[in-house]
Amino acid sequence: MVTLYTANAVDSEVESSVLKSLLESNGIPALVIGSPYPNLGYQIQVPRAEAEEARRLLEEALAAGPEAAAEAESQSEEGN
Repeated sequence: MVTLYTANAVDSEVESSVLKSLLESNGIPALVIGSPYPNLGYQIQVPRAEAEEARRLLEEALAAGPEAAAEAESQSEEGN
């Protein structure tokens, strides 16, 4: 497993969970490693063989921002 992302903000746990879900919905197994102390942050880890694709997905999601995530969620709910 390799660490692709580290979050150290107040909402790190939520952010890490959302990004983990994004990776898993694209067929990439992901693991969130968190400290028992929230200010120490969270890491997202993926298998080394999936790292390149996972990195691309994370970069796209982070560049698009929360508005794109809300829009994508809305579209997926309409499709159900």
